[in-house]
Amino acid sequence: MGMISEFKSFAMKGNLVDMAVGVVMGAAFGTVVKSFIDGIFMPAISPIMGGIDLASMKYTMKDAVMEGDKVIKDAVVMNIGDFLTALISFIIVAFVMFMIIKGMNKSKKKEEEAPSAPPAQEVLLAEIRDLLKK
Repeated sequence: MGMISEFKSFAMKGNLVDMAVGVVMGAAFGTVVKSFIDGIFMPAISPIMGGIDLASMKYTMKDAVMEGDKVIKDAVVMNIGDFLTALISFIIVAFVMFMIIKGMNKSKKKEEEAPSAPPAQEVLLAEIRDLLKK
């Protein structure tokens, strides 16, 4: 079997295609959640926090070195707000994915297990009982 045909059979397996569709949908869902967080959630939470814009929170570790109007060395800044928005986005995506998987697991039909054969000792005892009845 050639490498190309082997790769084609691998790529067309159901599980791989399903996983690829899931990754694409997950990425699109992540984009929607990021837009929701940046455009709706953070501006809505700002008045509750006394007008503080969490998304723009920064901590300057070292100021920029300036010479007149020119920046010689950039400032060292920790973008705490970016981290917080990414964390909130992650929590929302993880929760929604948890709910989807939970719903899928619940909707799966529980397969009934076939009754297992009785142990050999019980079969033998049943045969002896039947012979004694005769």
